[in-house]
Amino acid sequence: MKSTGLTQIHIDLGARMAEFAGYNMPISYTTIMEEHNSVRESVGVFDVSHMGEFIIKGKEALNLVQQVTSNDAATLEIGEAQYSCLPNNQGGIIDDLIVYRLSEDQCAEGEQAYMLVVNASNIEKDFNWIKAHNKFDTRLINISDQTSLLAIQGPQAVQVVQQLTEINLSAIKFYSFQKGSIAGEDNVLISATGYTGSGGLELYVRNDQVLRLWKALFEVGQAYAIRPIGLGARDTLRLEMGYCLYGNDISDTTSPLEAGLGWITKLGKDDFNGKEAILSLKEQGLSRRLVGFKINDRRVPRHDYPIIADGKEIGVVTSGTLSPSLGIPIGMGYVKWRYRKPGTNLFIQAGKKLLEAEVVKLPFYKKS
Repeated sequence: MKSTGLTQIHIDLGARMAEFAGYNMPISYTTIMEEHNSVRESVGVFDVSHMGEFIIKGKEALNLVQQVTSNDAATLEIGEAQYSCLPNNQGGIIDDLIVYRLSEDQCAEGEQAYMLVVNASNIEKDFNWIKAHNKFDTRLINISDQTSLLAIQGPQAVQVVQQLTEINLSAIKFYSFQKGSIAGEDNVLISATGYTGSGGLELYVRNDQVLRLWKALFEVGQAYAIRPIGLGARDTLRLEMGYCLYGNDISDTTSPLEAGLGWITKLGKDDFNGKEAILSLKEQGLSRRLVGFKINDRRVPRHDYPIIADGKEIGVVTSGTLSPSLGIPIGMGYVKWRYRKPGTNLFIQAGKKLLEAEVVKLPFYKKS
């Protein structure tokens, strides 16, 4: 198993560790409920250094990004980011990712630079796919093994990090970023992004910087009851927001339209991988849709549980949990198109028991 620059810290803190995407990662330090609530109410720090980062740099860098991603990267200004996906030729999703348009300070004349941030389990697959489509005057560089990533999330995240920098962090808009110094560490990419729905920042740094930055954050964050957060709470937080998890809710066989990701699929832009297949699906009409549902029971819906309506199976659960914020079981799953509307009554088959469920509008969790 691979380690991050903070693996020993997690072990020393008594984290429950497990293999995830080939890395030895912290699942929880105390309980998922406690860690989840810390992010919703105050501030927590995730080590997500297992994520993948690719640099695309060159005179035709934009052409490559546009070819392999579904969103329109041509709209990005320097310092902006966008959520997107990598479609395959059949219109399925190879991965979901974030595209950053970087400064051109380190570029030759006429060049542009982008960073793609991909899921840890898909690094090799994604890199090979993009490389195979690089027919342009541009370079593709995998910096994943040299890069660490901390996600400082929660309503007090910005206040904590602000104590470590002269940059006005509140001026960084959602899905924008700056580069600068944090706690004396230079060239940190400070991004107003996250996977929790509670606000915050993500900090991309070199591996040799991450331990010092972690310690600085926890020193200044003591007054805010800052705490480390594992991947268990990361999953409950994202599910409350209705955010898709690759391998569960989206995959090579799910269309972005079926997954409710039409908003990041710009069919009006020039040709991109999978465009014709996605257009064809849109024209013929969708047969299924990813929906959120709540359970009128105490049992939690699990991945691959059948979804039942009108006495027959009409779909399958992709994600489920007991929502720490709402105190009820929630889940997502694909259902036949006619059953997609909020208010639709369903059943989730858990063994021999049928759990009453209702389709609801996402997100499950809304800030008060």
